[in-house]
Amino acid sequence: MRVKLWGTRGSIPSPGPETIRYGGNTSCVGVNLSDGSMLALDAGTGIRSLGLALAAEPARLHILLTHLHLDHIQGLVFFAPAFRAQTEIVIWGPASPEASLRDRIARYISAPLSPVEVRELPCDVSFRHCPEAEWEIGPARIRAASVAHRGPTLGYRIDDGPSSLAYIPDHEPALGADLDVLDEEWISGLGLARDASLLIHDGQYTDAEYPDHIGWGHSSLSHAISFARRAGAVRTLLFHHDPMRSDEQLDALGEEAGRRWQELGGEAGAIGLAVERSEHELPARAPATAS
Repeated sequence: MRVKLWGTRGSIPSPGPETIRYGGNTSCVGVNLSDGSMLALDAGTGIRSLGLALAAEPARLHILLTHLHLDHIQGLVFFAPAFRAQTEIVIWGPASPEASLRDRIARYISAPLSPVEVRELPCDVSFRHCPEAEWEIGPARIRAASVAHRGPTLGYRIDDGPSSLAYIPDHEPALGADLDVLDEEWISGLGLARDASLLIHDGQYTDAEYPDHIGWGHSSLSHAISFARRAGAVRTLLFHHDPMRSDEQLDALGEEAGRRWQELGGEAGAIGLAVERSEHELPARAPATAS
């Protein structure tokens, strides 16, 4: 399995000279499966570039949405394959008692927010609520589970052969508690991330910022590190960078994360910051840890 990050920023796009290295596009990750097929995780502004890179293929594409905050869906109406009649797109996302997935997305892809309506898209598009049980897309087994964030929100785990990806980009696993001593059954998303080859996880706030943002649905650096350690992930990328964070500030945050990880006994290089357009070949999963 191979992963390419097309958007790593949170909340709102933040292009400019101060964000050029880590990127300013919002959440989108492309996943190439072992059979050559591909799926996309989230559809923030980064999915525009993914769509342009796909040229005239593939004919069928799955998009897995974690939730429907604007920074995770705002690229849909600029996704080039959606405007090709030969393309079939399946959009997966969380269920809600409020309305269907299609109707909720149609609030964005409709007037006055969009020049086109969902029903006018030339592609063959369908919308599916993620099942509670594991399901398959090509050679991959997909699992979704609710995670702690504002509104119905999912994290995903993708297993393909010996490799696994856990994608939990908007997540507040501790909600102000001490994650190091919290019982595992109370830690949101931990089952998805257990022994993952690669964990892509929320790392929006510094520890100094977090007390003013408890309940906002995002992690502090300490909580992201603790979550990754307790999950036993082989490698972790901190994601959903704050839109106010410059490249230099992210450099410092990444250095701090690496230093603290090694002080806790972690392997050098096993944690870092997500960089837009970077590509990652997933290693085999770690041996299962005792539960």
